[in-house]
Amino acid sequence: MTTIDDPVRPDTTDAPPAEPTPTPRRSGGTWSALRPLVMRLHFYAGVLIAPFLLVAAVSGLLYALSFQAEKVYYAHELEVPVGDATLPLSRQVDIAREANPNGTVTAVWPGAEPDATTRVLMADPDVPEGTSLAVFVDPYTGEVRGQLPSFGSSGALPLRTWIDGLHADLHLGEFGRNYSELAASWLWVIALGGLLLWLGRRRGNRRALLLPERGPKSRRRTLSWHGSVGLWAVTGLVLLSATGLTWSRYAGENIGTVQDGLGGATPTLSATLDGAAGGSSEHEGHGAGHTPAPTAPGADMGLDKAVAAARAAGIDSPRISVVLPAEGKGYVVKETDTQFPLQLDSVAVNPADGTVLDRLAFADYPLLAKLTRIGIDAHTGVFLGLFNQLALAALALALILLILWGYRMWWLRRPGRPVARGAWRKVPVTLLLPLAAATAVVGWFVPLLGLSLLLFLAVDLTLALVARMKARSSRTA
Repeated sequence: MTTIDDPVRPDTTDAPPAEPTPTPRRSGGTWSALRPLVMRLHFYAGVLIAPFLLVAAVSGLLYALSFQAEKVYYAHELEVPVGDATLPLSRQVDIAREANPNGTVTAVWPGAEPDATTRVLMADPDVPEGTSLAVFVDPYTGEVRGQLPSFGSSGALPLRTWIDGLHADLHLGEFGRNYSELAASWLWVIALGGLLLWLGRRRGNRRALLLPERGPKSRRRTLSWHGSVGLWAVTGLVLLSATGLTWSRYAGENIGTVQDGLGGATPTLSATLDGAAGGSSEHEGHGAGHTPAPTAPGADMGLDKAVAAARAAGIDSPRISVVLPAEGKGYVVKETDTQFPLQLDSVAVNPADGTVLDRLAFADYPLLAKLTRIGIDAHTGVFLGLFNQLALAALALALILLILWGYRMWWLRRPGRPVARGAWRKVPVTLLLPLAAATAVVGWFVPLLGLSLLLFLAVDLTLALVARMKARSSRTA
């Protein structure tokens, strides 16, 4: 939010001498000691991490807009004229197999809206690793409307998949993921540090705190816009940072370990046919099905009857995903409605007789698992649909502006006095020691934050040594 600011100018208005002699103004205590340290950290992080944040923000903005762009660009594959009656799902799957005989059907997504196509997902050797081939079938006529690679549980098509890859790893694979994790690791630090600086600067002036100043362009006006917009955006930016870290490479692993240790692991559904359904320890007692009777190998009552059995078992959302049975497994029918109220229950169905092998309700998730799921869905733009995507776009745009305003203030400050070094020396030992301990713990838990902070310290020490050497040489000259 706020970058380095100049001290407030003293009032030059003439005033009668005070009698008696005024008491010296008290210092701000803890905040006065911490402010230079927070300011220096905010400055270094803002200057050095901002390029990574800028890339993440621009690509994140494109990603937020890609949902609606996808609907327009792939309208032929996604939409059909509404007909009188739909074909059975099994018939639509057969049509997809005929259109792509080399693929193996793994799942079916029936259209959630009357004008939506059915998406038949296939494992296909010709699509990129980690993606499925989606065959889009008109549910009324059986026409194949197209075939496209589909990625992830949200079914991202090539346009959105490419932008998602740009945002996640710059299309550089595992190495590229370090950039986005570094940005997410520092975003909350920069945002909260800026919040503290802004609240400390604008204390007692609510309008100046919430609204930017008007007037001629200047560093002061830029600072006002930077601080006010940052104040409105800070909650969303911190949430973006937290949810982004949950599935990052290094910090995400630590977060998962802590979540599991607190009993917040995401429960799983068992679809095995050997009676193991009731033994799923994560959600035992949550309505798990009974042990199925032995069935003939390969017995399958069909896709349509399996969906009907799932509907009878309580799966009532129009948005569902049906995973076809593999060897020794049953059908898995999942609700995928991330609109409010959430419908994310799932059941496993015996392909032979339609009995429920296992049931998992989203209401039975541990609280941490629920929050993780909602947080990730919100970060990826699928929670609450268009509203979520507009909120993401607004946050991304706000972050872009904050970064540009920050750099502009830095440029306008040149060649003024630099940010003072040695800010930590002003912090009382009783506060400095626990602060250092907390920083070490956070740096271990969020490794890229810790490593880059050590790098900042090394740069700062190097600059201090260079400045000291120059000062000595100038005195001896």
